[in-house]
Amino acid sequence: MDLLIPDKVHDESRQGEALILEPGYKNNGRKLYIESYGCAMNFSDSEIVASILAEKGFETTSDFNNADVVFINTCSIRENAEVRVRNRLKEFAGAKFRNPGMVVGVLGCMAERLKAKFLEEEKLVDVVVGPDAYRSLPDLIEQVDSGQRAVNVLLSREETYADISPVRLNSNGINAFVSIMRGCDNMCSFCVVPFTRGRERSRDAYSVVAECRALFEAGYREVTLLGQNVDSYKWSGELADGSEQSAVGDKVKVVNFANLLEMVALVSPELRVRFSTSHPKDITDEVLHTIARYENICNYIHLPVQSGNSRILEMMNRTYDREWYMNRIDAIRRIIPECAISTDVITGFCTETEEEHNDTVTMMDYVKYDFAYMFKYSERPGTLAAKRYTDDIPEDVKQRRLAQIVAKQQQYSFYRMQARIGKIEKVLIEGFSKKSDKDYCGRSDQNAMVIFPVNENYKPGQYVNVLVERTTSATLIGTIV
Repeated sequence: MDLLIPDKVHDESRQGEALILEPGYKNNGRKLYIESYGCAMNFSDSEIVASILAEKGFETTSDFNNADVVFINTCSIRENAEVRVRNRLKEFAGAKFRNPGMVVGVLGCMAERLKAKFLEEEKLVDVVVGPDAYRSLPDLIEQVDSGQRAVNVLLSREETYADISPVRLNSNGINAFVSIMRGCDNMCSFCVVPFTRGRERSRDAYSVVAECRALFEAGYREVTLLGQNVDSYKWSGELADGSEQSAVGDKVKVVNFANLLEMVALVSPELRVRFSTSHPKDITDEVLHTIARYENICNYIHLPVQSGNSRILEMMNRTYDREWYMNRIDAIRRIIPECAISTDVITGFCTETEEEHNDTVTMMDYVKYDFAYMFKYSERPGTLAAKRYTDDIPEDVKQRRLAQIVAKQQQYSFYRMQARIGKIEKVLIEGFSKKSDKDYCGRSDQNAMVIFPVNENYKPGQYVNVLVERTTSATLIGTIV
């Protein structure tokens, strides 16, 4: 099935990707290998880690067998991610046996929950570091060099890494992620993020704008603002001098997400702005009107529904019901008529009946999502759901419900794509198509992947207008006009 979805929350094509940066001026003779799993936030964090260690003279390598320090940046959201990581660590252990001086470390979301297993029971790793402790990595590596195992999984109420300018790893030089906040205060019962990434805190608004401006000046043409829940972004501080003031007013000292979106959009009309992820309880009409007001803020919103049934949503502790979610969908359609909407769906949550599952099916009929990320419920240790509820839906029932949701989404993805035939899409060229160097690829304003023949007058990083002539369920195909 053609369900390749651009900008996936978990981009399967990047799972386990080894990240490389250009050699720096400092060089301590040691090589770093860093491999990432999970969401865009994890890949962004790997860039922060690489920046911290590049300052200490580390260079990167794409082969862990040649590395002096090997890190795996982990994810606890889905069970298969943990299985992958554990299997990968066994491969690293083999390399460490051949090179006893190698330092092997686990970073990120699995660090806190599995530190005892990694360090004591399985003895696979030397260093375990949580998402808020990356500044301590150089000291922890020194501890390991002196013969000790090292751990720092403390969560912070302040750390945002705002002062660290991330190196851009494996970058096309066109698209970049910019983290605007860390942590999460939403205690969704199925989710481990509040326990692995800590409490929510927003980054200094002016450091975000400065990073986006520096990226634009370096040739980047699209930024994606990242947060577990971008709509709850809120920063208080002294207003800076300069053009950004016009976005929030001369006397305002609190910057919300709508204000920040506007500040970033004002960097340049040639800089496209995307964001991920929104929460249905927090997305406001103010944000929607800001998107509608600026052409360079993309008409695309990822609005996870998880379930279409109010009782299940209450058990998930999502803090909205079916009617509230539909109200937000109606607001998007009213204020931004051309906006594409994607979502997350979980089937087979604890005690879910067939009637309640059908509420999710009818929600998909109501919204007709452009894309969806669909999963069957997988109990994660340490979550509220694992403590409160029995995972009582049989596996075959979960799978059947998931298959129904996937088939439904394929129908609507194709429907949304077909509606673009005959229209002209503004596309930012990202590079050659994966299948042919005779075709370019790039994304439309609505986040659809667009394929079109190479034209020698246009290069990656430029915008082009593409007439859509045909589609698959996930790709628009056309020609430059």
